[in-house]
Amino acid sequence: MIILKNNIKWYKKGLIDGIPIALGYFAVAFTLGIVAKKAGLTPLQALFAAGLTNASAGGYAGFTLIEQNASYLEMALTQLIVNARYILMAFALSQKLAPKTSTLHRSLVAFDVTDEIFGISIAVKGELNPFYNYVAMTISIPGWALGTYFGVVMGNILPSVVVNALNVGLYGMFIAILVPIAAKDKFITKLILISAAASLLFAKLPFISGLSEGLRIIILTVIISLGAAFLFPVKEDKIDA
Repeated sequence: MIILKNNIKWYKKGLIDGIPIALGYFAVAFTLGIVAKKAGLTPLQALFAAGLTNASAGGYAGFTLIEQNASYLEMALTQLIVNARYILMAFALSQKLAPKTSTLHRSLVAFDVTDEIFGISIAVKGELNPFYNYVAMTISIPGWALGTYFGVVMGNILPSVVVNALNVGLYGMFIAILVPIAAKDKFITKLILISAAASLLFAKLPFISGLSEGLRIIILTVIISLGAAFLFPVKEDKIDA
């Protein structure tokens, strides 16, 4: 009974934190729907594709490759590179789960690690309950899929100004997730600023700028994370705070 009450508590918390993400996904996915329509997908096909992937860069890349009649191998390799950063995020989230958490729960949590869900999950104090992620996933995935669906149906009807405005909405929501965390910890603030500056630099450097956005994110994540862990190791008692 105690475990059930605890899961319900986490379910409610995930619902509160997940609703804004679902709404943001619904709005931003309109643009993805336009790309899907250009690739020749029907609204229903786009709905299932977006629901199974729930990834912005991966979705754009996938629909673009479909439009270009790319091979399955090209599709698989592209998705691996573009979405590989989620592997690193899943590793980080695995450290937030209780040691006794089963492999099934860990696998289900890893199934839908997005930038925004990772942001709210990693910000949870103490150990993370999988039911927090489950409810965030169950409302955000339909939000993304339905947004893509209606993007195919209505995307080309909307003015370009509206479409561009919707495309920026998700970035604002992600900033809203980061700001409260940064306000509580100056070290995190410095890391965010360093990450932003390094990301801009990587986008301008001759050779590195030619790499895919997903691969650049992976390189930056590894370098900055290793540097921060080596120079400023966090004590165990601070992790559990």
